[in-house]
Amino acid sequence: MTKVQNKEQKKEQNKEQNIEQNIEQKTVQNRKGNTTAYLAKQILEWHKDHRRELPWRKDQDPYHVWVSEIMLQQTRIEAVIPYYERFLKELPEISDLAQCPDEKLMKLWEGLGYYSRVRNLKKAAKQIMDEYGGKFPEEPKDILGLAGIGAYTAGAVGSICFGNQTPAVDGNVLRIWMRYFAEDSCIDDARVKKEVTEKLALVYEKDTAKALTEGLMELGQTVCIPNGRAKCEDCPLQKKCRGCIEKNWDLFPVRAAKKARKVEKKIVYVLITDDQRIIVEKRGDTGLLAGMWQFPNAKLEKLDAEKQDQFFLKCGINLREIFAKIPYKHIFSHVEWDMESHYYKIDLDEEKLAKNSNYLAVSMDKLKEEYAIPSAFQPFLKNAEKLLGDE
Repeated sequence: MTKVQNKEQKKEQNKEQNIEQNIEQKTVQNRKGNTTAYLAKQILEWHKDHRRELPWRKDQDPYHVWVSEIMLQQTRIEAVIPYYERFLKELPEISDLAQCPDEKLMKLWEGLGYYSRVRNLKKAAKQIMDEYGGKFPEEPKDILGLAGIGAYTAGAVGSICFGNQTPAVDGNVLRIWMRYFAEDSCIDDARVKKEVTEKLALVYEKDTAKALTEGLMELGQTVCIPNGRAKCEDCPLQKKCRGCIEKNWDLFPVRAAKKARKVEKKIVYVLITDDQRIIVEKRGDTGLLAGMWQFPNAKLEKLDAEKQDQFFLKCGINLREIFAKIPYKHIFSHVEWDMESHYYKIDLDEEKLAKNSNYLAVSMDKLKEEYAIPSAFQPFLKNAEKLLGDE
């Protein structure tokens, strides 16, 4: 080893020692001796050998990390990767996102659900262009000021891209923390999340913030998992984790009782012309699936069949013949739609339909290529395609 190499190695070792000393000085200790310093040190060491190669980890571009974190909310990594790659191919820069037409944006997001996320992405992109000259802001308060960005996303982007001492605390991190310390606080309480974030921030250092955030994510996604048996034998915290030592990891974290989902019964109208165009309707600008295209539908308890037929006629739609009825159930996080789809052959008055901007008659191919149809209505499109193909 040359003198230069030896000098560089010693410099790196001293840097690591300084980081460890800083972490030790700012640690939080519980009544059984567990410390955040040990947690941070073990995860940082473990992360060196267990870091997964993911598309958004190829660089530290905040745009890439931001888009990935928004996509990963409520969605598995494996499912997100093709969406992420397609999104970045179409919209490689923040400026492209800010200027993207809404229909194209919704189509790129089709299948990921929670469409308010992508609307806020565009709003935030416009903010970045207008207020920060197209450069993603670095300061935590500025990141938090962007549309659709909460404490978790701000913590992730800030720590991974800029070395901010801002932990990204989500269900994965809370689960690790509660099992490690054997804390029985309810993680659905916002005060508990805030307290954990503040304590964890004490062991964040600029040089290791990225690795610690990614390590916590990795551990929660692959080892300290939520469903099924925790892989304690593979965990770097096993020697001091109270949940592992006392074999009661399955008691943590404590969650509030879930409210029963509201069930809504609906009739969905799949209305098809003789030239195989399908009627779609644009939803309102607020509420669930706001601004999305859907098949006309009505709540069963409020349905007046005669009035519904009259309404269609006013729009230029004459229900000529029903040729199929197919049930389908779709579950959202807070509501369940119990639907029965009615497939009709229709006669269409083009002039009347053109006067109603909420309704369009669109070909099957164009629907699939250009219009974002929410997952709740995708099965009806597939059914229609199959039924027409069988004729």
